[in-house]
Amino acid sequence: MEHKKKKELRIRSCLTGAIWLALAFSMLISALLFAFLNHFLDLPGKIPGLGWLLIFNTLIAGLITSFINARLLEPITRLSKAMKAVSQGDFEQHLETNSRIAEIGESYQSFNVMTKELRATEMLQMDFVSNVSHEFKTPINAIEGYTMLLQGDELSQEQEGYVEKILFNTQRLSGLVGNILLLSRLENQNIPMKKTKYRLDEQIRQAFLSLEDKWTEKGIGFQVEMEEVRYVGNEGLFMHIWMNLLDNAIKFSPQNGTITMFLRHENDSVQFILEDEGPGIADDAKARIFDKFYQVDGSHKAEGNGLGLALVKRIVDIAGGTIKAENREYGGCRFVVELPVKNYNE
Repeated sequence: MEHKKKKELRIRSCLTGAIWLALAFSMLISALLFAFLNHFLDLPGKIPGLGWLLIFNTLIAGLITSFINARLLEPITRLSKAMKAVSQGDFEQHLETNSRIAEIGESYQSFNVMTKELRATEMLQMDFVSNVSHEFKTPINAIEGYTMLLQGDELSQEQEGYVEKILFNTQRLSGLVGNILLLSRLENQNIPMKKTKYRLDEQIRQAFLSLEDKWTEKGIGFQVEMEEVRYVGNEGLFMHIWMNLLDNAIKFSPQNGTITMFLRHENDSVQFILEDEGPGIADDAKARIFDKFYQVDGSHKAEGNGLGLALVKRIVDIAGGTIKAENREYGGCRFVVELPVKNYNE
């Protein structure tokens, strides 16, 4: 308590000194300015000399106080912005200051220690997840392979059902482990961003066709308007964007619903829009929809692992693009992906 009180007194003394300094300077400058103007310009006599002095004093005091406040508050503003960035997951923030105010220096030092610890914790967590996921990959692949060998005509209908369940859940687990490994490598920047020139519209069509079994089962129709877009980027990595977004739209679309896709090249970006007729996004889920392992609807947990949209967001961020999710005015959800023109090649 005594330490906190001491800090308050120190910063209070700075503010008090700044205020008195501003008043003293403003009175001095006001008096000199009044004397100068009254001597050379003969100020109107309707306003007494004291009145002119008060006017000048108020104006100059305001200017000096604003300047001092800006100098005092600027380090606090920087700290506030950096803390906001950390709250959004950016642990690379680091602050330096030349301020002589002890509290500012101590706050900056504590902030830098905090971000350093957060970075170290995040690295340990990602390494652990990556190592564990890698260890799981081999036995999961073995289970999947042997399960596929069990399939055959000699099995009863009940046994065939058990084998299909094992295979389905093993493939789900394999997909989860694969997504964890990929996301971990992306966050650690361990994936070489090999770029090739290819047709972005054709890639999206390939993703659409690869999910044919899913959308035909639900009787989903498609409205597609895609321009021919030649793009330069990591082709394999970008396929994850379209596969996850389309799979998500199919999963939440109603039976016999419609999914709409747009792809167009604008002046400074390539824009992809995907719309569905599902339930939309609840207000409390909008801020977390791209978080790892977050699922909008608990009833769909058997169909996903909560990593798809997090993976999409990370890939789009690496490409320097943006992605946003919003509700349509007439029901359903809309995802908008914008990729910068610097990756675009005519």
